[in-house]
Amino acid sequence: MRVTGPERARLSTLAALASVGMATLLLGAKVWAAITTDSTAMLGSLADTALDLIASLVTLAGVRIAAIPADQDHRFGHGKAEALVALAQVVLISISAVGIGWRAADRLLNGAETANAELGVGVSVAAIAATLLLLTYQRRVIARTGSVAIRTDNLHYRSDLFLNGAVIVALVLDQWLSIRGADAVFGLAIAAWLLWGAWRAAGDSVDQLMDAEWPEEKRTAFLAACADYPELNGIHDVRTRTSGAHDFVQFHVWVPEDWTVREAHDRLDPIEEKLQARFPGTELLIHLDPEGHIDREGMLPHELTERR
Repeated sequence: MRVTGPERARLSTLAALASVGMATLLLGAKVWAAITTDSTAMLGSLADTALDLIASLVTLAGVRIAAIPADQDHRFGHGKAEALVALAQVVLISISAVGIGWRAADRLLNGAETANAELGVGVSVAAIAATLLLLTYQRRVIARTGSVAIRTDNLHYRSDLFLNGAVIVALVLDQWLSIRGADAVFGLAIAAWLLWGAWRAAGDSVDQLMDAEWPEEKRTAFLAACADYPELNGIHDVRTRTSGAHDFVQFHVWVPEDWTVREAHDRLDPIEEKLQARFPGTELLIHLDPEGHIDREGMLPHELTERR
């Protein structure tokens, strides 16, 4: 079950701190390995880890800001800070990928040799083990919080598994099996992988910032829940969006013309509370319409056609 409020903030903060700690540890090891081996693939891994650290620090700031309750200037809360942080990570990943690809292409064209593959392989194996531990912890936090910032951080670290594995293969092929150019080729592959990961990671963040509708499965589940209450048979003009850990739903509902405003609220307020209990972290805004009334302003073209 997902948590909200202070508990969500605590778990997200701990996950971000874990990322910062691991990235700091691996950064030192990879600086040493990159200098010693002169491997492009290892340099790419080092650059990625350096950006991991920056991204994790940004994530830490983002989840802390997102946890701040709504205030006078931000009545819908600060949840979109997570989406902004995730986009910042995407930019960093993309910059890293371009730099690695440039160096790899240069070495592939002009040639260069690596050295001390044993050290590079050892550091990469240790990095894989540490990353697996972090990913396991992050997955648990994501399952409980739904944090888009931690999810993007998790995607970045998942790419690290491929990246560190590629470094091992590149060093083995280039130095132990004397297949020259393998290190540069794997450097290019790592750059392409990072760009693909950045593209995928941008999706959720842009959706939140653009107030995209909920995924169809989630929206259908909410409408199915509404169908359990006869008072909501006249529900229409449903709009949904997500901001950080907070979901927002607004809709119109028909009520009998002879109901007073007080009676309508007395009947619908308990239903609103039940829906919020079934969908934790969701804020509902219900607009009452006299039965049969349709507010056409702001409706989408296909909705207008359906109402005719």
